[in-house]
Amino acid sequence: MSLKPSIPKGTRDFSTSDMLKREYIFETIKQVFRLYGYQPIETPAMENLTTLLGKYGDEGDTLLFRLLNSGDVLSAVADEELAWRDAGKLSSKICEKGLRYDLTVPFARYVVQHRDELVFPFKRYQIQPVWRADRPQKGRYREFFQCDVDVIGSDSLLNEYELIKIVDDIFSRLKIAVVIKINNRKILSGIAEYIGEKERITDITVAIDKLEKIGIEAVNIELGSKGLSSEAISALQPVLQLEGSTATKLDKLGNLLAGSAMGMNGISELKSLFGYIGSGTLKCDVELDLTLARGLNYYTGAIIEVKSKDVSIGSICGGGRYDNLTGVFGMEGVSGVGISFGADRIYDVLNQMDLFKEITVSSTEVLVLNFGENEADYALGIIDQLRTLGIRTEFFPDTVKLKKQMSYADSKKIPFIILAGEDEIKGNSLNIKNMSTGAQENLLLKDLEAFVKKNIRPV
Repeated sequence: MSLKPSIPKGTRDFSTSDMLKREYIFETIKQVFRLYGYQPIETPAMENLTTLLGKYGDEGDTLLFRLLNSGDVLSAVADEELAWRDAGKLSSKICEKGLRYDLTVPFARYVVQHRDELVFPFKRYQIQPVWRADRPQKGRYREFFQCDVDVIGSDSLLNEYELIKIVDDIFSRLKIAVVIKINNRKILSGIAEYIGEKERITDITVAIDKLEKIGIEAVNIELGSKGLSSEAISALQPVLQLEGSTATKLDKLGNLLAGSAMGMNGISELKSLFGYIGSGTLKCDVELDLTLARGLNYYTGAIIEVKSKDVSIGSICGGGRYDNLTGVFGMEGVSGVGISFGADRIYDVLNQMDLFKEITVSSTEVLVLNFGENEADYALGIIDQLRTLGIRTEFFPDTVKLKKQMSYADSKKIPFIILAGEDEIKGNSLNIKNMSTGAQENLLLKDLEAFVKKNIRPV
């Protein structure tokens, strides 16, 4: 007996109805991106490993999917190297390419490679899949789509504010209540300096980024395992537990970090950013979260994370400022900032909240029934007219009982059917039925356009 085919863990098939819902998410996001003047690009699914490695930290490097070189990949490997069974060293000899881990690093590579063609500040959006060799679990997949929007070549904090406005607009349109959490990596560097562990900024940020997930005791244990002294861990606690309004937290933090120029710079940036937010009009909640770290090593300034208020699923959007990501590709001193929307998690949130019920689940608006070969020419003329009007129309291809054809329309939730048999042809007319109300109306063919504009696609 043959085995039933399957797909890799952490990946998913999407049915027609699933795809219509996903396209609704993508189109909503695209509309807002374009509204703010961002333009689309695409980059290859695979990049050279030299482009990807070292940009996401040690943990990120382990999650890269590496692709075997073509041909006899083992010819360049000595027998003793095979005997060592060192996967890391071996992969460096037999793998030159990998699947992209995110869209930001490929974007930085793109900017450097195409610098002479671009006008700065360059505002781009990109909606493509990414891959991570992670352990599949709820809300975490090995293949998933990201919807990125970035501006590069500008230091202005107005860019951060604009991205927050984009977040607000998109989730308002999707009807998802969210909270936007904001911090600054310069503040985290200042905190590391304040507790006397300046060189351990990466260990500190990776650990406290897990605070909400694993709790403060587990974070402290992890920090200790990384070699932080008990004195440093104790000094960190008041910072992690600061309370009060945004202004109060920043003032208290300013007193603690007065000796750190980097930390005070971060505080100044956040005060300016929250000033823009306070003077603007946002529908969602925005809060300062000093425990927010985001694990990616390339962030240098503001960091942003967005969570659903109604569904516990982790971050559904996030990003931040990166001051010199292009520098690793030979283009120094170019600052950028961007955010990424996790389309798959947004889908899961909309699904759990039953918000897709308001979305049309059929791409077809009208089904013209098939009465037989003699009536087909007349039906095809109606179909041509409907498609010219921009109405998504199907013609049932087989001459079967009308009951079966109507059942097809009902199963696909097609809102209107058209019946055009011998009597309608004689009268140069048609019958159109609303499948949800059951109402049926006989129309002259010349009146079809007026009916469409009033009932199917109102002007």
